[in-house]
Amino acid sequence: MLMSRWVLPSVKCNTNKILDYLDIARKEGAEVLCGGGSVTPDDPDLAGGLYIAPTVLGNCTDDMTVVKEEIFGPVLSILPFDTEEEAIQRANDTKFGLAAAVCTQNMSRAYRVISKLEAGSCNINTYNLYPAVIPFGGF
Repeated sequence: MLMSRWVLPSVKCNTNKILDYLDIARKEGAEVLCGGGSVTPDDPDLAGGLYIAPTVLGNCTDDMTVVKEEIFGPVLSILPFDTEEEAIQRANDTKFGLAAAVCTQNMSRAYRVISKLEAGSCNINTYNLYPAVIPFGGF
């Protein structure tokens, strides 16, 4: 299996939780576009570790468990939208509001949308660059 530097280590209880979420996603109709499970790196120094392949899920809807709950793993759910207003409303329809990101080439759009998102931390064209020692919370 081809491994990249983006394969993420995990701990056993979290690995099992992520894999359970991926099973639920499949049962609820999500399509695994890439990743979707545990991987074993070819590097012998990494043998015995727990790794989850970065996973992208398509065919997702707002009512799916993987969309409504935070997985705390390398999983991205893709949900298409028609208007900025729809995307903002859907992004703000969460219990947690821990983090949000806007990815676009149009920086005017990025700042306009990010200013309306209700999240503890907001990112433009990147994600999770905050040092782990900086406290943060939801909205």
